[in-house]
Amino acid sequence: MNKKVTMHRTWVGTAQEPVMNGNQTCHRGRTMVLYLLLSLMMIGSVGRLFYLMICRSQYYSAKAEDLHQRERAIKAARGRILDRNGQVLADNRTVCTISVIHNQIKGPEETIAVLSRELELSEEEVRGKVEKRSSREVIATNVEKELGDKIRGFKLAGVKVDEDYKRYYPYGSLASKVLGFTGGDNQGVIGLEVKYEGYLKGTNGTILTLADAAGVEIENGKEERLEPIPGNDLITSLDVNIQQYAQQLAYETMERKNAKGVSILVMDPRDGAILALVNVPEFDLNDPFTLDQNLVSESARLKAAQAEAEGASKQDRRDKMWRNSCVSDTYEPGSTFKIITAAAGLEAGVVRLEDRFSCPGFRIVEDRRIRCHKVGGHGGEDFLQGMMNSCNPVLIDVGQRLGVEGYYSYFEQFGLKEKTGIDIPGEASTIMHKKDAMGPVELATVSFGQSFQITPIQLVATVSSIINGGRRVTPHFGVAVESSDGTWIRSFSYPQGKQILSEETSQTMRYILEKVVAEGSGKKAALEGFRIGGKTATSEKLPRSLKRYISSFIGFAPADDPQVIALITIDEPEGIYYGGTIAAPVIGELFRNILPFLGIQETVDQGR
Repeated sequence: MNKKVTMHRTWVGTAQEPVMNGNQTCHRGRTMVLYLLLSLMMIGSVGRLFYLMICRSQYYSAKAEDLHQRERAIKAARGRILDRNGQVLADNRTVCTISVIHNQIKGPEETIAVLSRELELSEEEVRGKVEKRSSREVIATNVEKELGDKIRGFKLAGVKVDEDYKRYYPYGSLASKVLGFTGGDNQGVIGLEVKYEGYLKGTNGTILTLADAAGVEIENGKEERLEPIPGNDLITSLDVNIQQYAQQLAYETMERKNAKGVSILVMDPRDGAILALVNVPEFDLNDPFTLDQNLVSESARLKAAQAEAEGASKQDRRDKMWRNSCVSDTYEPGSTFKIITAAAGLEAGVVRLEDRFSCPGFRIVEDRRIRCHKVGGHGGEDFLQGMMNSCNPVLIDVGQRLGVEGYYSYFEQFGLKEKTGIDIPGEASTIMHKKDAMGPVELATVSFGQSFQITPIQLVATVSSIINGGRRVTPHFGVAVESSDGTWIRSFSYPQGKQILSEETSQTMRYILEKVVAEGSGKKAALEGFRIGGKTATSEKLPRSLKRYISSFIGFAPADDPQVIALITIDEPEGIYYGGTIAAPVIGELFRNILPFLGIQETVDQGR
């Protein structure tokens, strides 16, 4: 009997799936992942290619073109600086920039020899730049155009001669510390050149030339030029004629008195427009980096030699040479500051012209004996006479009547705690006692202009405000900006500030200061036929033991309707140093020449 054999098959999982080992399962999974990744990569590549070829075609075409272009800058002509009558104070001269393109040079030895010889550079320096593998190496800038044309005439392959601009100052050292100058990049370094950089600088252009893959310029290849946009012209309030005459007087005074320096500032007290600002010794704007220029006096030469001996760096010495002392340096103003004390006292009502005082030659304040410049004293005098005599005790008394609180409030009201806002960099702030540290002695010395410091420009601005009817003014140079073709761009406005004192007090101060010149300590500034007001000063520098002085005089005209104000400071004069003796006559001489030029007519009733 046949036996029926039953076969058994083992199943794993569902009834439909055969058994598979682990290796087969992993291999199949990896294959599927790989196919999926390859598919995604192909889709991404196609998408990326489509994006680059269609969407970004213009961008990469431009990039490809850039690889075959060589770019050189064309400097924009810098805007000119003009005086108020259109005289050019700062201009441009055409110069050249000499550069080399390494891949285009065919005769390196000839190129090195010619450039080093013509440009008077060392062969080693020129070789280093010619052999350097770069797109462009500048050999020299600010090369005179005649020499640039000569180098161009050698037709040296790979040598580029591009026309450029260099700042040029037609008047040399005139107003050097006001105008400032530009550096190698044609950007302003100091003065108005820095302050108005945004208007003056212009926009550079470019030259684009085609080159092959090796960087060699393609002969007869197209050249594209993006023309530069010249800067705008700056019209200033300066007057070349007044500036020149003031500078001449300053140099004559400096040489005659063997002084360390002389400054003259001339301004319109009605609106703050500065007509001249002189700081001698000035420096040559066309050669601003040469040290110790124009040192006329022996005193100035000795100071320069001392600075060099003491190891002062060249940059420190240049900074000192470029420094505008009228704006950036403070000093004790001395008796010219009695104008402020007198105005505060009159405005506060603590003193009147007819008030009587006694001057025995000194005042005792606490434990201090503060003397008058007249050792024997002025005796009995009224307030007007005290101002005419420049009497310290009288002004000390006025200060004491005001008191610390009152005096300090007027000091702030007159704007002396703030900068003037003049439109050149580097204005210094007033150095004054803190109110809570100001006692009777400090109040006494401040009242006649000692123990604190202000800038000359601050003194002129404040006195202008006192004599112009009482309105604070902003000293300034900038008047307007025009394009190179004369199209108006903008005018600068300097609205008068707050009323710092009454018209009545202003009128009284004009009367007092006219008397000072007509009959008092400032009479050497008197000018026949004109009504002049002013105040003298002789201040002792610190430390007092060295007996060094600053002599000064501030004057204005006409006294009854001021249209011009001028301040002279003479730093460390030798011999006679009194402001009334050596400073007042200089302003008198200045006014003799500039008042008719300004259209100010003579009068016959001076002093009345």
